[in-house]
Amino acid sequence: MEDTYDHSMIKTNGVNLHVVQAGPKKGPLAILLHGFPEYWRGWKNQLDPLAEAGYWVIAPDQRGYNLSDKLNGVNAYRVSTLAADVVGLIDALGREKAYLVGHDWGAIVAWEVAIHFPQHLEKMAILNAPHPDVMQKFLLSNMPQVRKSWYIFLFQIPGLPEWTMSRNSYANLRRMMRGSRKAGRFSDADLDEYARAWSQPRALTSMLNWYRAAFRSALRGPWNPNRITSRRVSVPTLVLWGKKDVALSYEMVQPSLDLCDNGRLVFFENATHWVQHEEAEKVNQLLLE
Repeated sequence: MEDTYDHSMIKTNGVNLHVVQAGPKKGPLAILLHGFPEYWRGWKNQLDPLAEAGYWVIAPDQRGYNLSDKLNGVNAYRVSTLAADVVGLIDALGREKAYLVGHDWGAIVAWEVAIHFPQHLEKMAILNAPHPDVMQKFLLSNMPQVRKSWYIFLFQIPGLPEWTMSRNSYANLRRMMRGSRKAGRFSDADLDEYARAWSQPRALTSMLNWYRAAFRSALRGPWNPNRITSRRVSVPTLVLWGKKDVALSYEMVQPSLDLCDNGRLVFFENATHWVQHEEAEKVNQLLLE
């Protein structure tokens, strides 16, 4: 993909976020939130179609990723703070509301924005990430999902995952991305671009601190899944889910949808976790609808 986009730094919530912009600035604002271990380029198949449809598309590197600020300490990456980054970004762009699209961790942030700041959202699209309260319940009560989420516990060890992922030019992280997706979908050139983002100073630790902050927050919460209060979402929500996701069970989708006042679900039977890459044309069509 040739990079012909506008790049800028925008200050929000005490951090400078690197953002990529496409489309007319007078158009409806659409913000695309990437997950782990991607960065703005994870939306390479969505930027142009949304911009050509008239949207002002903003794809930030979220805090800790690629060229955005990397704050020290785990507490700087709490999900409430990440959600506040998005609200601050909407404000910094001179808008009151936005259409919000999130994948993986970006979708967890989108859920949180919708729960706490629904007045700032027109509509929301979620790609392969459950409602955070549903995720917490499954991690406490669903052993198949606990086994799928083994890496979350590995990520809590200081220093070890950074060393494991970065050695041999990020060979293990490259292997993880290739192994969790359809064969041939991540080219060597794609992964070289990702490796440049991962190699930014303090990037890997900052990226992993998202998981560490979430884990610490979970430790403070109730350990009985029946005592977890499930927060409802009033924002109109579209959930897109690749059913061959090796890390997140699609059994979490319906309970997540049940928490939406106005929700719609589309399964992709043959797509993996990386649905916006593998089913780009269909995903783009559904987002525009």
